[in-house]
Amino acid sequence: MSFCLEPLLTREKVKAIQTAVESADWQNGIGTAGWHARTVKRNLQLRRDAEPGQRLAKEVKQALLANPLLKAAALPKHIHGILFSRTENGGHYGRHVDEARMQGGRTDLSFTLFLQEPDHYAGGELVVETAFGDQRFKLPAGHAVVYPSGSLHWVEPVTTGSRLVCVGWIESLVRDPAKREVLFDLDAAARSLFARGGRMAEFDLVSKCHANLKRMWSG
Repeated sequence: MSFCLEPLLTREKVKAIQTAVESADWQNGIGTAGWHARTVKRNLQLRRDAEPGQRLAKEVKQALLANPLLKAAALPKHIHGILFSRTENGGHYGRHVDEARMQGGRTDLSFTLFLQEPDHYAGGELVVETAFGDQRFKLPAGHAVVYPSGSLHWVEPVTTGSRLVCVGWIESLVRDPAKREVLFDLDAAARSLFARGGRMAEFDLVSKCHANLKRMWSG
C-alpha cells in the first residue's frame, strides 16, 4: 500500500532545509547503493556523518514520527537510513529494488520527501511498479510518498533544473503488508465510530480487535 503525506513539512521548514544544504558537502550517490543498483544510479547525496545532514535527518524523522497517517499506516518500529539526494544534469536512478536491510534495519517501506516544487525541474518523477500499473509521483515541496520497499522503482532523468529530495526507510512493527492494512482499516473504523458516538460499545469492540491483532502480529 502506497500513501502520501500531504504535507509532511511546512513551507518554512522546506525553505530552511533548502538553505542549509545549498553549500553543503555533496558526494557521489553510488556509495550508498547495492552492487547491482550502482550501475543505474547517477545522483549526489549529502554526507550522513556530518552537518547539516545529521541534524536535518533528525528533524525529518521527528516529523514522520509525529504524523498521524504514517503512524497508523506504517506502524513504524525504526526509521533509518535517512539521506538527502540531489539530481540534475541528466542524472537519474534506474529501475531497481531496495536492499532488504539498510543501516541495520529491515526495509518494509521506503519514503521520498520532495523538497523542490515540481516546476523547479523537468523530469525526475519517482515511478513505482505495481500490479495495477506504474504509479508516478512528483509532489509539491514538503509532501512525501511512502511505498513498499520491495517494489521495483526508479527516478526519471532530470533534464533541467535540480531535484532535491529526502529518502529513507521504515521497519514496521508488523512485517506483513496485508496485516498492516487490516490494522489501518480497523484504526480508521475506530476513529470514525468515536467521532460519531464517543466511547460506545461498538468502538470498544473495534478497539479491542485492533489492539489484540497488533499485539499478535507485532515482531
